[in-house]
Amino acid sequence: MLATGTKATAAPATDPQDAEVGLLWKQIAGPLEPFLETVTDRLAEQVRAFDPELIGLAEYTLQGQGKRLRPCLVGLVGQALGKITDDHVKVAVIIEMVHLATLVHDDVMDEAALRRGRRTVAAQWGNETAVLFGDCLFAQALRWAASFPTPEVCRAVAHATQVVCTGEILQTRYRRNFPLSYEHYDRILAMKTGELFALACDLGAWSSGADSSMREVFRRFGLGFGTAYQLYDDCLDLIGEERFAGKSLGTDLAKGKLTLPVLLAWYRADLRDRARLESWISQWDPSLLPRLRELLERYQAIPAALAKFHEYLERACYELHQLPSSLATRGLVAATEYLARQTVHLTGRV
Repeated sequence: MLATGTKATAAPATDPQDAEVGLLWKQIAGPLEPFLETVTDRLAEQVRAFDPELIGLAEYTLQGQGKRLRPCLVGLVGQALGKITDDHVKVAVIIEMVHLATLVHDDVMDEAALRRGRRTVAAQWGNETAVLFGDCLFAQALRWAASFPTPEVCRAVAHATQVVCTGEILQTRYRRNFPLSYEHYDRILAMKTGELFALACDLGAWSSGADSSMREVFRRFGLGFGTAYQLYDDCLDLIGEERFAGKSLGTDLAKGKLTLPVLLAWYRADLRDRARLESWISQWDPSLLPRLRELLERYQAIPAALAKFHEYLERACYELHQLPSSLATRGLVAATEYLARQTVHLTGRV
């Protein structure tokens, strides 16, 4: 499963453009720092809920957080609607635990050795332990969600978890299955990644006492933002570099997952190149990567995928325009700008 936060961590600033992106993130996250620190502290408290023999494993997992995008969205929605409360902290912790659980399971399925520059839980403790610990994280998140006086949070978290898992199952079922329609691909993306971002925005609004119509607007913003993030991650997996990404790359190819750049290349290719692409994906070998990248460049698949990425970000921003102008949504708009600028390293490689 997908996940994250942030599966792709930004590279250390090596040029002015990197520094500018880093500064933008500081401007977004800086005002949220007290909130994010409290979320981190509450997550650390969750370690004590596990069996003493699992504390080392739990600490290792919780320390592997990236930019905490989903908690940031909870906080940004809270800011937009007035102020951040303890309910925002609680739902951010719950969503981050669900997210971490999906990452642990995702690394098992993808046989990934690295995430955020560290060995994955599966690589460190083995697949069996990783799967079961991911289940423990899911259960702990639902347990805490049930502590609210209303079943609303527990119901929303359970539903989102089911949607995420369903999206991952569908992607697994359609591995190496050419042709996969764009519509089906979009649906899988929205389910397996967009849903948790949507949940963060929805419950952020719920924690502020927003009505159902306003919650739905924020939810649609999160869905567009999260789907765009997954599109970025799919491009990164194909043309990124592990030293910048801080994670194992090429896992989608190894598992035969049909991401948008691959699908675009297939639809645009002539019959000969289609057959080559199908053959490569059916029996992937890392030595084929330069040839695949050459084919992607020939059919301009990465720029086309990034155009779709920007389309999703525009949809997300459009949703914000449906809100009253009195709301302080500037932080949410800046988050879309930050994500858009993350593609600079990719556009320089196509």
